Amino acid sequence: MAVTIKSEREIELMREAGKILAKTHNELEKALKPGMTTWDIDHLGEEIIRSYGCIPSFKNYCGYPASICVSVNNEVVHGIPSKKRVIQEGDIVSLDAGVIYKGYHSDAARTHGVGEISKEAKQLIEVTRQSFFEGIKYAKAGNHLNDISAAVQAYAEKFGYGVVRDLVGHGIGEHLHEDPEVPNFARRRKGIRLQAGMTLAVEPMINVGRPGVRWLDDEWTVVTEDGSLSAHYENTILVGEDGPEILSLLPSDEEKA
Repeated sequence: MAVTIKSEREIELMREAGKILAKTHNELEKALKPGMTTWDIDHLGEEIIRSYGCIPSFKNYCGYPASICVSVNNEVVHGIPSKKRVIQEGDIVSLDAGVIYKGYHSDAARTHGVGEISKEAKQLIEVTRQSFFEGIKYAKAGNHLNDISAAVQAYAEKFGYGVVRDLVGHGIGEHLHEDPEVPNFARRRKGIRLQAGMTLAVEPMINVGRPGVRWLDDEWTVVTEDGSLSAHYENTILVGEDGPEILSLLPSDEEKA
């Protein structure tokens, strides 16, 4: 699959998909509290997505059984919601979700603290989020993909954190996963040259400890190898001539950035 440049019509559809996904994340953040199960979060997320006439991107994608990936504490990504998994005060919870609006995808993730969380957890969440913004400063026509990747890594590693190598971001559009891969770490080669109209899902996955991860027996849930906390932050972005447009954040959210 080659890297696609989106038309103005496609960009408009992806803007709408992104806006609906941003609203979904905001609603889930408000609802998240101790005592909920991860299944409760998934059920609510799917209801919200469908209330906008959209389809959850993740439901049954490659066999994934839910609409929202709910990953807790040392779970990096792809946690499967369960009625048995209860959210506790002090947990950090990563929510990864996607929506399909008129055939076009948006993909975004957020990590939230539940109630009072440790200073260590709070810093991890903030650094992971900021590493995304450090990376996308380079998301403009003429730069190379590796400029984004290197900036994410450099920022996160300043804090001594491990940048996950086994999972990467991706292009997005008519398909949830399109070319190119978008690593959160520098590679030897510069990667493709960015062009206006490319749409990318940039998603730092950062561990307090080492970068290594492993897959659980459910073949979906990815956890840190050393048991340390992990955070995830992602948005769908549009590469522009002068810089990026974040498609999966509302203007009010961008003001907090």
